Amino acid sequence: MKQILFAGVIGLFLTLVGTPLLIKLLARKGYGQYIRDDGPREHASKRGTPTMGGIAFILATVAAYFLSKAITGYTPTYSGLLVLGLMVGMGMVGFLDDYIKIVKRRSLGLRAKAKMAGQLIVGIAFAVLSLQFADARGQTPASTKLSFITDFGWTIGPVLFVVWALFMILAMSNGVNLTDGLDGLATGASVLVFGAYTFIGVWQFQESCANGETLTNPGACYEVRDPLDLAVVASALMGSCLGFLWWNTSPAKIFMGDTGSLALGGVLAGLAICSRTELLLAILGGLFVLITMSVVIQVGSFKLTGKRVFRMAPLQHHFELKGWSEVLVVVRFWIIQGICVIVGLGLFYAGWAADK
Repeated sequence: MKQILFAGVIGLFLTLVGTPLLIKLLARKGYGQYIRDDGPREHASKRGTPTMGGIAFILATVAAYFLSKAITGYTPTYSGLLVLGLMVGMGMVGFLDDYIKIVKRRSLGLRAKAKMAGQLIVGIAFAVLSLQFADARGQTPASTKLSFITDFGWTIGPVLFVVWALFMILAMSNGVNLTDGLDGLATGASVLVFGAYTFIGVWQFQESCANGETLTNPGACYEVRDPLDLAVVASALMGSCLGFLWWNTSPAKIFMGDTGSLALGGVLAGLAICSRTELLLAILGGLFVLITMSVVIQVGSFKLTGKRVFRMAPLQHHFELKGWSEVLVVVRFWIIQGICVIVGLGLFYAGWAADK
């Protein structure tokens, strides 16, 4: 368990200390955020704020993971490496998008097809590799069964699994990207979900089917390949994002950009897939789902009826235009996300207890 603590503390320290250095570097190069003219007027003051801040917590998370392994003497696992690889890969796609926005001084970066192609390449690579590397018990990092709090139902096969994994990765990446519209909103919400996955990983490790006679509830053991290492990854992410939040909260000194939002969405999907909690992620990450649905509803309503349901989508901007301050929106949305995490963890525990 020491590696979980070390990963979180190291990630927190690295972003607390490293983010201001990144802010200075980005400011010196003139890598500032471009603000859309059709957004809330209050956002105009954010123009020029350094972006691509996701670099800070991506590097901090990777460093925290490997340093925790070096300190405690544990070996990295395939599950941990695959989830980290998914985060880095999606972060690279986001970095290219951010860089083009900055260089060409426009709100749109990569062309839609190029951005989608990058996400598909990274997602397919993760999905295919996650079905490899079986351990001594035959468990691979991912499973071809659908899962809620554990695997259920019939095997969907490798092809459909790749499609399902891609859907999750794209949905969560775009969900976090849409949520990243106010200072600290996406970062703080992500911290809460990573905290939940740290707990889930520890619990699954304690109640792993591999533990045999030491189980407190043999009827509800978890067939997860590397649950403890997934908790290490989640702890490193929680600490790194918490340190980044110090600088990202209102008034933000730096934005995560697509570099950060695509990486966070990807790693959330990766944690859910490898921990066999795929459908539970829709509850644990409820705020991201809610904000994504607000965009779907807005676009669908306008195309079908010519009318808008919200004053502006995503949802957080609707409340800004209703007169809520940015900080008020962020704090209340954090509360919503906290409730989602509590409900999700409650369902996770209830599923374990129900099989006693």
